[in-house]
Amino acid sequence: MDLLGLASGKAMGESAASSSLSSTSTPAPGPAAATSSSASASTAETDAPVIYGRVDAENEDNLELLRSVAEHGALGRAKLLRPSPVQLQPSAQRRDDATMQDATDSGCSEHADDDDQIQSGHHLSNSSKPPPLLATPPEIIDTILSHLSAYDLASVSATCHALRQHALSDLLWQPLVQQNVPTVQVTSAGACKSYRELYAAHDRLWFLPKYKIWFCDRDLTGKLILVRYDPRRSCIEGYQMVAVSNQSTFENWSADQDVIIHGFEPVVRLHLDKPVLQFRVRDRQEDGGFSKRPGANRFADEMPMALDERLGGMFSNFLLTKPLTAEEADQRVELGYPYGNMWPSPVIPANHYVSGAQARRGIAALAARDRPRSRSQVSDQTFCIRQWMELTGTPSPLRFMGQGGLAGALQALVEEIVEEEAAGAGAGSLGVHIGEELITYSTLDPALYTPTREKPWRGIWVGDYSAHGCEFLLIHQPDDPPATDTELGIFRDENDSDEVWEQKRLDARVYRGRLEGIKLTGDPNIPRGEYTFVANDLGPDGYVATATDAQFSGARIVKSEGHIAATGFLRDKFIESQLILISPNRLAQHWVGFGHISFLERVNIDQLLVP
Repeated sequence: MDLLGLASGKAMGESAASSSLSSTSTPAPGPAAATSSSASASTAETDAPVIYGRVDAENEDNLELLRSVAEHGALGRAKLLRPSPVQLQPSAQRRDDATMQDATDSGCSEHADDDDQIQSGHHLSNSSKPPPLLATPPEIIDTILSHLSAYDLASVSATCHALRQHALSDLLWQPLVQQNVPTVQVTSAGACKSYRELYAAHDRLWFLPKYKIWFCDRDLTGKLILVRYDPRRSCIEGYQMVAVSNQSTFENWSADQDVIIHGFEPVVRLHLDKPVLQFRVRDRQEDGGFSKRPGANRFADEMPMALDERLGGMFSNFLLTKPLTAEEADQRVELGYPYGNMWPSPVIPANHYVSGAQARRGIAALAARDRPRSRSQVSDQTFCIRQWMELTGTPSPLRFMGQGGLAGALQALVEEIVEEEAAGAGAGSLGVHIGEELITYSTLDPALYTPTREKPWRGIWVGDYSAHGCEFLLIHQPDDPPATDTELGIFRDENDSDEVWEQKRLDARVYRGRLEGIKLTGDPNIPRGEYTFVANDLGPDGYVATATDAQFSGARIVKSEGHIAATGFLRDKFIESQLILISPNRLAQHWVGFGHISFLERVNIDQLLVP
């Protein structure tokens, strides 16, 4: 495995670098010549290809051979957090959300008007003169209602018969469904009789396809999933994004024969054989009365998922989450990695940060304070999945037996049942749970991965970390403060045409500011949610050269700092590297001390969204 958390190959024994380092690399201490000879002999004996031109990145002992460089605040994780209150619906705190739940409770069929005859409705039926609103032309009423949220529109439908007829119109509900389903045109209500029923069936879940990209904190590697809506089946489903490289070639860099370039041709797909999450309309209708039990709370309770291709005894529950306050998030950051199980990592800009799992007698669970109790407390940018394998039968004695003997075990069992009922853990909680884990997912603000004219490298990328496989990254380009041409140091020459001058102005703004590579999925060395490299300035202060070699001709090369660590994210530091800006869709990272170049390529997310 790659012991330093960067690209290439299987370990081939110890090697160091000193005599082989170029003048631009960091000198390595110690008797490098003897070590280098030993490594060469070992390579010859194993007949393995040489994939590092200088220091062998696979040998963890070589970590100390590379000198740290300035990381410009990256190790401090000083990125400004942006936790914000959940976007409250105008009247969300003034009602109990029953208006959105009624269609779901009736099984996607029009419910009777037993709850709609509120006092205002009776007054209208006895009034000799309708109020001015109802005397308004119907098309104007429809126009007014088209500006309401789904929750306010549901409230309007409960005021009186006349407004209910307007509020039930598919012309109003279809756009509300469509705005949560990017890139897919919704032309029918599918398994439901109306768009209103469809919206109500997935009421708590529409944020999943709306934000589409979700990454999690599972182990050090994490996982990246894409959530989409299938209009044929009225189904919301999420699949893991996977990537493989069909290229395993190595060649020397013509500009420096001590550097080896690793070929990279990634293929990105969805793992369609194994959904991570899946919600069908019928699943919301058939919960065995669990949602009707005493003390039920539709926002705090777990939602069981009946996944396709699920193995027998495998269970997955979906949980809504409650964001931390700004003060709580700041306190977690001060703790350092892993930030008190906060997700996402503070390295990633986010609007909502949430608390992850807490171990409790071998059970992965959210603390009661981290569960939302109302719609206004729900984060629409994070969620959790609790998954486990279950053996049917009585609970394992080892799970409950303590110093209290049998009496203590019985008391623990009673407490367990009460706590899980209060938490809404759902079916199967009394069996023996094997491999139980609570996985927290977060999304990205679309502005972070949407490229612009002046920030063309923003996006989701896949990078070559061949010993660990392909890994997904967020290329983050923070916004720069506005600057004039004079402040940017550019002036129009007398011979500059309008086109030349505009290109000069654009280049000054494109090649400016900071570029960060942040791992969305990670490996045992540099985990998900941490920097893999940082280029502090794409402009004049970071400029190294314009490539003239055959492999990268014309590409701009800038200074960067690569992030390395020992297994378990220990002794992490930044080392000298260079970022090669090949095109808006392809980058290369030159790890100077290791003597190798690895590639990164943009991922086309939209082409994966169509079922």
